[in-house]
Amino acid sequence: MTPRRIVIVGGGTAGWLAAMLLSDVAGRKGWRSAVTVIESSKIGTIGVGEGSTAVFRQMLHHLRLNEEEFLAATGATIKYGIRHRDWRRPGHCYDGPIDDPALVSGGLPLDTYAVAAGRSVGEAHLFQALLNKSRAPVARSGDRIIPAGPFHHAFHFDQALVGAWLRRKAGGIELIDDQVAGVETGEGGIAGLRLESGARVTGDLFIDATGFRRALITALGGEWLSYSGMLPVNRAMPFWVDLKDGEEIAPCTTAWAQKNGWIWQIPTQDRYGMGYVYSDAHVSRDQAKAEVEAALGHEIHPRNDIAINAGRQKTPWIGNCIALGLSSSFLEPLEATSIHGTIVQLLMLAEWIDAPGGRERYNAAVARQVDDFRDFIRFHYVTERRDSDFWRDVASSHPAFIRDRLALWRTRLPLPQDFEPFPLGLPHLQGQLYIPVLDGLGHLSPSAARAAMAANPALRAKTRATHAALVAEYARAADRCLPHRAWLQSLRARHGEASSG
Repeated sequence: MTPRRIVIVGGGTAGWLAAMLLSDVAGRKGWRSAVTVIESSKIGTIGVGEGSTAVFRQMLHHLRLNEEEFLAATGATIKYGIRHRDWRRPGHCYDGPIDDPALVSGGLPLDTYAVAAGRSVGEAHLFQALLNKSRAPVARSGDRIIPAGPFHHAFHFDQALVGAWLRRKAGGIELIDDQVAGVETGEGGIAGLRLESGARVTGDLFIDATGFRRALITALGGEWLSYSGMLPVNRAMPFWVDLKDGEEIAPCTTAWAQKNGWIWQIPTQDRYGMGYVYSDAHVSRDQAKAEVEAALGHEIHPRNDIAINAGRQKTPWIGNCIALGLSSSFLEPLEATSIHGTIVQLLMLAEWIDAPGGRERYNAAVARQVDDFRDFIRFHYVTERRDSDFWRDVASSHPAFIRDRLALWRTRLPLPQDFEPFPLGLPHLQGQLYIPVLDGLGHLSPSAARAAMAANPALRAKTRATHAALVAEYARAADRCLPHRAWLQSLRARHGEASSG
């Protein structure tokens, strides 16, 4: 299949990422394809903050987009990981830095050494040191700005501003400001789209980026597979909190467990995008609002109260239509899976769109991707908390595969062979993401780790020395790096002010 006309319905971050990446692919493959985005200026977005993974930064570089301009224009901030408050038990906190020390450690078992020594696995992470001191990922060396290290960081941003910025950067892409009034279907999928203006749009490939409306894939009989039996929360109450003057911006997402769910806090340069993700089987909307206000110590003004119908499309690619973003899947925002999943899906689509059996491979890979995300999120709920009906109900309902995996990982740390390689070698869940969560929740055994290290004294000595060297090196690097908020403000001064919307 070589699409001559690609039609993307719905803009936003997912839609414009699709437009830019597919346009780039078309150019590289010599398709001579025309890309059209149908996006209505009448449809607004909530814009309460979203976190990415490092894949988003890699995408910016691939598309030759200026990262500093992106940060300045969208009010985005740096993300080194997720800070989990009160998940293991009230009063306990742990971080999940997203860099991978294995890239610089020569394969030494740094995590096993840390667990054996009773130390946090995050200590040997550059991003942990930068997070602790709220530093930017760069330092000044004379007249030059140099990167702190070799790892890709992630971002926090207002998704509405990012979608608008991507639209401005998208060259050679036709924009139709209209809404779809009807979907004409035929033997191959979608035959055409009828717009509210009366126009009719045809194409060879249609991308459904209409969010929760899922307007195109539903017209083709798309079936939604619910995760409600696996994930314990089903509502989200988003709101904003302004940054205080002079307040430093922590370069991490905060996930703060409460008695009936958890609060997210995502910093942009002007405010925090926040929300309470909760279970309405355990608390009402008004009670949830009061719970947040008691935790924060001030009144909040919810912008919405959204039903979370967690799940995914059983078949995201039907005929000539592919569901993307929220049209394809929806999970609670605990691990920044949404935009990451979208980018990886676009990369798989680019590889398989004109390959024999590509549609079947794509559907299988997306199903596995989202199911794995679901399972990883569920692991976060295996905690010591029993202080409410919500946490007691969660504790009594863990699936068997969760219990089996935890039993294995209490005998040793996760190994690469525990995780099936993802198609095309694309980034996916591996041990470096699981280990900080398992460590923070107390699921890794120090005695098992000590036994593993004791089996090879020479390896233990080398690992200890390397661990100490990395911790010291990263502490020095963090001291040299610029303060996070001051650096972001300097970018805005250089590239122009962002707007909060």
